[in-house]
Amino acid sequence: MSRDATSRLRQSVWNGSLPLEIRLHKGDCRTYNESDPYIIQFPRISYLGLLIHKLHAFFSSSLIYPDVAASDTWLSYEGVPLKWHYPLGLLYDLYSGAEPAYPPDTSSPSQKSESTEEERRHLPWRLTVHFSDYPNEQLVKLDNEDNILHDLFKNSVKEADYLRTGTGKTVMFLSKEDSTQLWEAVKQHDFALYNPINQKLLNPQGVNLRHLPVRLYLPHAASDSLKEEASPGSLRVVQSLVPTNLSSRQPQTIGTALNSILPTLFPSRRSALLAQAVLHGAVLPLSASVEELIRATAYLDGWLHIAVVMMG
Repeated sequence: MSRDATSRLRQSVWNGSLPLEIRLHKGDCRTYNESDPYIIQFPRISYLGLLIHKLHAFFSSSLIYPDVAASDTWLSYEGVPLKWHYPLGLLYDLYSGAEPAYPPDTSSPSQKSESTEEERRHLPWRLTVHFSDYPNEQLVKLDNEDNILHDLFKNSVKEADYLRTGTGKTVMFLSKEDSTQLWEAVKQHDFALYNPINQKLLNPQGVNLRHLPVRLYLPHAASDSLKEEASPGSLRVVQSLVPTNLSSRQPQTIGTALNSILPTLFPSRRSALLAQAVLHGAVLPLSASVEELIRATAYLDGWLHIAVVMMG
């Protein structure tokens, strides 16, 4: 992939967003009728935790107990608490039930129209906001100063850097100004602030990339090894060392990586037979280079967070 193509794709990923319609849970609402919903177009690669102060301010006049703090806020979809450290786009790909988009060369005009109609049915994504009964066993509780959300993000950035370089020193040696700029870029969703720091992380001086940060998210039913009763929305999260190249020195592709990590779901390196890999709402071609995807389409923390969707 050329540098220009990588840059264009990175910008497209950055600009991706989802319309959200967030309604107050009836158990927290002091009026008989529902309160007005909070409507927002929110970046796919960002984190819902950055909305807690706005949601608290918007719904505070409608709450039964108005003295609750912003840190008491949590969001759910159809009864499933939504994890703060998962980007919005990943949450949507995992839980919304919307059909992913297909590469242009693999979808017919009828599939495209069906996909458009499917999207209309699932958008805006309707979420529920709660201010009581915090699900502590399923969610980390945030604080009013965004310190915990910042720590969750930074730890994920460090882990991605450690996999890429084998040391994690690129993140550790960032200046305080660069570290602050990275978090401000995330909070403000500012590409001009984010890109210079991200390029430093992806292109460490004098270091070759060793492994690629890839996480796979499987619905509970896709895992034969998990026999116990599943809670709603439960997932199996899988990651493994993904070298940049194969032993044959050929570039690692999505197909070769998935075949190595999940051979029962991806028995073929070239064709999706049982499951598909979905990133940013689109089915990934198995021939795509993992390193090129990291450079062009990784989430803000440097990871490829890939939803595994069963076919049929």
